Amino acid sequence: MAYKPSPALPPAALLRQARPLRRLLSQAERIAHLQRLLESQLQPAARAHCHIASWRDGVLLLIVTDGHWATRLRYQQKRLLRQLQALEAFANLSRILFKVQPPLVAPRPPGQGPVLSTVAADSILGSAEGIADPNLRAALERLAAHGKNRT
Repeated sequence: MAYKPSPALPPAALLRQARPLRRLLSQAERIAHLQRLLESQLQPAARAHCHIASWRDGVLLLIVTDGHWATRLRYQQKRLLRQLQALEAFANLSRILFKVQPPLVAPRPPGQGPVLSTVAADSILGSAEGIADPNLRAALERLAAHGKNRT
Protein backbone atom coordinates (compact mmCIF):
# COMPACT_ATOMS: atom_id res chain seq x y z
CA MET A 1 0.00 0.00 0.00
CA ALA A 2 1.64 3.22 -1.17
CA TYR A 3 1.27 6.50 0.65
CA LYS A 4 -0.21 9.18 -1.54
CA PRO A 5 0.22 12.68 -0.10
CA SER A 6 -2.55 15.18 -0.57
CA PRO A 7 -1.92 17.84 -3.19
CA ALA A 8 -0.01 20.86 -1.96
CA LEU A 9 -2.00 24.00 -1.36
CA PRO A 10 -0.69 27.52 -1.81
CA PRO A 11 0.28 29.19 1.48
CA ALA A 12 -2.46 31.82 1.14
CA ALA A 13 -5.11 29.10 0.87
CA LEU A 14 -3.71 27.29 3.91
CA LEU A 15 -3.82 30.49 5.96
CA ARG A 16 -7.45 31.10 5.06
CA GLN A 17 -8.70 27.54 5.55
CA ALA A 18 -6.97 26.18 8.64
CA ARG A 19 -8.65 27.62 11.72
CA PRO A 20 -5.57 27.95 14.00
CA LEU A 21 -3.58 29.46 11.16
CA ARG A 22 -6.43 31.83 10.33
CA ARG A 23 -6.54 32.99 13.95
CA LEU A 24 -2.78 33.43 14.00
CA LEU A 25 -2.84 35.39 10.76
CA SER A 26 -5.58 37.71 11.99
CA GLN A 27 -3.68 38.31 15.24
CA ALA A 28 -0.48 39.08 13.30
CA GLU A 29 -2.37 41.51 11.05
CA ARG A 30 -3.90 43.18 14.11
CA ILE A 31 -0.48 43.59 15.76
CA ALA A 32 0.95 44.98 12.50
CA HIS A 33 -1.91 47.53 12.36
CA LEU A 34 -1.34 48.52 15.98
CA GLN A 35 2.41 48.80 15.31
CA ARG A 36 1.72 51.26 12.48
CA LEU A 37 -0.50 53.31 14.80
CA LEU A 38 2.17 53.27 17.51
CA GLU A 39 4.86 54.36 15.05
CA SER A 40 2.68 57.28 13.95
CA GLN A 41 2.87 58.59 17.52
CA LEU A 42 6.56 57.92 18.16
CA GLN A 43 9.44 60.18 17.26
CA PRO A 44 11.13 59.03 14.04
CA ALA A 45 14.35 58.05 15.84
CA ALA A 46 12.48 55.79 18.28
CA ARG A 47 10.47 53.86 15.69
CA ALA A 48 13.16 51.30 14.93
CA HIS A 49 13.72 50.61 18.63
CA CYS A 50 10.15 49.99 19.84
CA HIS A 51 7.82 47.13 18.88
CA ILE A 52 4.51 45.88 20.22
CA ALA A 53 4.75 42.55 22.03
CA SER A 54 1.15 42.28 23.22
CA TRP A 55 -2.05 44.25 23.69
CA ARG A 56 -4.67 42.86 26.07
CA ASP A 57 -6.88 44.00 28.92
CA GLY A 58 -5.94 47.65 28.42
CA VAL A 59 -2.21 46.98 28.84
CA LEU A 60 0.21 47.58 25.98
CA LEU A 61 3.54 45.76 26.30
CA LEU A 62 6.32 47.28 24.22
CA ILE A 63 9.67 45.65 23.49
CA VAL A 64 12.51 48.16 23.39
CA THR A 65 15.97 47.37 22.01
CA ASP A 66 18.01 48.84 24.87
CA GLY A 67 17.84 50.62 28.20
CA HIS A 68 18.57 54.01 26.67
CA TRP A 69 15.45 53.92 24.52
CA ALA A 70 13.38 52.44 27.33
CA THR A 71 14.34 55.38 29.56
CA ARG A 72 13.54 57.90 26.84
CA LEU A 73 10.15 56.31 26.22
CA ARG A 74 9.35 56.13 29.94
CA TYR A 75 9.88 59.89 30.15
CA GLN A 76 7.38 60.28 27.32
CA GLN A 77 4.97 57.66 28.66
CA LYS A 78 2.17 60.02 29.75
CA ARG A 79 2.18 61.89 26.45
CA LEU A 80 2.28 58.65 24.49
CA LEU A 81 -0.56 57.20 26.59
CA ARG A 82 -2.77 60.26 25.91
CA GLN A 83 -2.01 60.23 22.19
CA LEU A 84 -2.70 56.51 21.83
CA GLN A 85 -5.94 56.73 23.86
CA ALA A 86 -7.18 59.28 21.32
CA LEU A 87 -6.98 56.58 18.64
CA GLU A 88 -9.98 54.26 18.33
CA ALA A 89 -7.88 51.07 18.41
CA PHE A 90 -6.37 52.07 21.77
CA ALA A 91 -9.52 53.57 23.31
CA ASN A 92 -9.42 51.35 26.43
CA LEU A 93 -5.64 51.69 26.93
CA SER A 94 -4.86 52.15 30.61
CA ARG A 95 -1.17 51.32 30.92
CA ILE A 96 2.01 51.00 28.87
CA LEU A 97 4.75 48.61 29.97
CA PHE A 98 8.27 48.60 28.54
CA LYS A 99 10.49 45.54 28.38
CA VAL A 100 14.11 45.74 27.28
CA GLN A 101 15.11 42.97 24.90
CA PRO A 102 18.25 43.47 22.79
CA PRO A 103 17.92 42.28 19.21
CA LEU A 104 19.32 38.84 18.48
CA VAL A 105 22.63 39.05 16.70
CA ALA A 106 23.16 36.39 14.10
CA PRO A 107 26.37 34.44 14.67
CA ARG A 108 29.03 34.98 12.06
CA PRO A 109 29.14 32.19 9.54
CA PRO A 110 32.32 30.13 9.69
CA GLY A 111 34.67 30.62 6.83
CA GLN A 112 36.64 33.43 5.41
CA GLY A 113 37.39 36.35 7.70
CA PRO A 114 38.51 39.83 6.74
CA VAL A 115 40.80 40.06 3.74
CA LEU A 116 44.33 41.33 4.31
CA SER A 117 45.48 43.51 1.42
CA THR A 118 48.92 43.22 -0.15
CA VAL A 119 49.79 46.71 1.07
CA ALA A 120 48.87 45.76 4.65
CA ALA A 121 50.82 42.50 4.38
CA ASP A 122 53.90 44.39 3.14
CA SER A 123 53.57 46.84 6.02
CA ILE A 124 53.35 44.02 8.59
CA LEU A 125 56.33 42.28 6.98
CA GLY A 126 58.31 45.51 7.13
CA SER A 127 57.48 45.84 10.82
CA ALA A 128 58.54 42.25 11.44
CA GLU A 129 62.02 42.94 10.04
CA GLY A 130 62.69 45.42 12.85
CA ILE A 131 61.58 43.07 15.67
CA ALA A 132 64.29 41.40 17.76
CA ASP A 133 62.00 38.87 19.52
CA PRO A 134 62.02 35.74 17.29
CA ASN A 135 58.53 34.56 18.38
CA LEU A 136 56.89 37.91 17.66
CA ARG A 137 58.81 38.24 14.40
CA ALA A 138 57.65 34.77 13.26
CA ALA A 139 54.04 35.57 14.21
CA LEU A 140 54.11 38.80 12.18
CA GLU A 141 55.64 36.99 9.20
CA ARG A 142 52.90 34.33 9.36
CA LEU A 143 50.27 37.08 9.49
CA ALA A 144 51.83 38.86 6.51
CA ALA A 145 51.86 35.58 4.57
CA HIS A 146 48.05 35.43 4.77
CA GLY A 147 47.76 38.63 2.78
CA LYS A 148 50.23 37.55 0.13
CA ASN A 149 48.49 34.17 -0.39
CA ARG A 150 45.15 35.81 -1.23
CA THR A 151 46.41 37.81 -4.18
